[in-house]
Amino acid sequence: MTPRRAAVVCVLAVAASPFFSSSSYAQSCPAPLASATRLVLVTAPNMNSTAATLQTFERAAVNQSWRPVSDPEPAVIGRGGMGWSHFYRALARPGEPMKIEGDKLAPAGVYSIGRSFGVVPSQRANYINVKPDTVCVDDPGHRAYNTITTRASVAPNTRVENMGRILPMYRRGIVVDYPTNARAQAGSCIFIHVWKSPTTGTAGCVALPESRVEALQDFTGSNAAIAIMPRTALDRLRGCLPTPGARARI
Repeated sequence: MTPRRAAVVCVLAVAASPFFSSSSYAQSCPAPLASATRLVLVTAPNMNSTAATLQTFERAAVNQSWRPVSDPEPAVIGRGGMGWSHFYRALARPGEPMKIEGDKLAPAGVYSIGRSFGVVPSQRANYINVKPDTVCVDDPGHRAYNTITTRASVAPNTRVENMGRILPMYRRGIVVDYPTNARAQAGSCIFIHVWKSPTTGTAGCVALPESRVEALQDFTGSNAAIAIMPRTALDRLRGCLPTPGARARI
């Protein structure tokens, strides 16, 4: 199987990063929002919380306002809460953690949403059917870092997630196009996936009940983004993200 990129390696500095747009839409808004018309907003009370809330939004065009599609629902994030992505470190305040490989923190920031995947077969376009030999490379020393591929395509001593064996979590999932940096060991293999339980945190992903992950697979696709943010920091992206908690109109 040809390796599938879960993300791309980008430049080091947020100020020079493509993750901040210079468009007239919002000069300080993260670039993944520049073309996004669907949004998965994940918020937690603070950086240390495992319990989170997820809500979906959409807009007719990028210069229009977000409107809620779903009501807020419970989700879980990293066992240690969240830490700022390497690419959003300019948003961090003194004492707030940064995301690094293996720290069990979800990466705070805004990212594009990639392909759906799962052990459960699907005919969705561009779906990654997870098989027993499907892995995600979380070894910063390997050239395939942050890539979904097969076990046979990497050396036996390469550190990987054996996706086909991580159940029920990877029965259904969605790739977060997380732009890691191997030199900084900034984390890898970030997904939306099935939760183990409503109170069990993840290794750094966002998790929900399986039925809700399936619904998100239907909702996302092209032009979709995910924001993972502490509610205490939403004002740092004022004008870019909708206010969580508004009820969806029927």
